Amino acid sequence: MERVPVPPERMPLWRGGRPLKRWTYVGAFGPDLMLCAARGRIGVLPFSWSAVWDGERLRDGRRRLELEVSGGAAIEVVSPHGSQYAWTRKRAVRVRGTFDGRAFDLGGILDESAGYHARRTSWRWSAGVGTLASGEPVTWNLVDGIHDAPTGSERAVWVGGEPHEVPPVAFDGLSGVAGLRFTAVATRARRENYLVVRSDYEQPFGRFAGEVPGAGELRDGWGVMERHDVLW
Repeated sequence: MERVPVPPERMPLWRGGRPLKRWTYVGAFGPDLMLCAARGRIGVLPFSWSAVWDGERLRDGRRRLELEVSGGAAIEVVSPHGSQYAWTRKRAVRVRGTFDGRAFDLGGILDESAGYHARRTSWRWSAGVGTLASGEPVTWNLVDGIHDAPTGSERAVWVGGEPHEVPPVAFDGLSGVAGLRFTAVATRARRENYLVVRSDYEQPFGRFAGEVPGAGELRDGWGVMERHDVLW
C-alpha cells in the first residue's frame, strides 16, 4: 500500500471520510492480580477506563491504580482497513505499580493503535503471559479480524523477550484460541449505544493452558480473551 502517516508522525483527524481512532492499552497478568487500562479518542471524543482483578473480584482501577511500563521488543504493522488503513504497535512489557497500596511487578502487553477503521469493525483478540514447559517466559498477541493477513500480521509470540510472527489462528469464541484453552475468572463487558457510535465489548481475565502457537506447551499462563463488535 502507499506510504501513509503513522505515529510518531501526525495523523489527520479525518481521512477519506473516516475519523481517526487511536488508543493506548496496557494489560498486566499474574495468578493473583490482573489489570488493564486504556485511553484514547474517536475523532475528538476522548475515552478512558481501567479494571483490576484483585484475586477475588473485578474492580474499577481509575482512582487507585498507578502504573510504570518498561522494556519490550516491539512489532509494528500497517494494514488496509475498509477504504483506509490502520496501524498498531505491540510490545511485551513489564508493568510495575501499586493498587490500593499493594505493589506488583507483572508481565504484560502494551497496545498502541491508530487508524481510520471501517465503519463496522469486529475482532477477536487474546493476550497473555506465562512460562513454557521449557522454563522460558512467553508472551502472546493473537488476533482475528484486524491486522490478520497470512503474513505481515500483528500475530506475535515473544519467547525470552524475542518476538516472532505465527500463522493465522482460529478462535473458539471466548473459550480459547489455537491450542490454548481458557478459563475465565472475571469479565469486563460493556454495551454502549450513542446512535452514531455503538459498541459491544467483552474481555474476560483468566488462566490459560495448552500449547502456545509456535512456542510449545504452556506450564502456566494468565491473560485475556476479547471480542469487540463496533460501529464507529
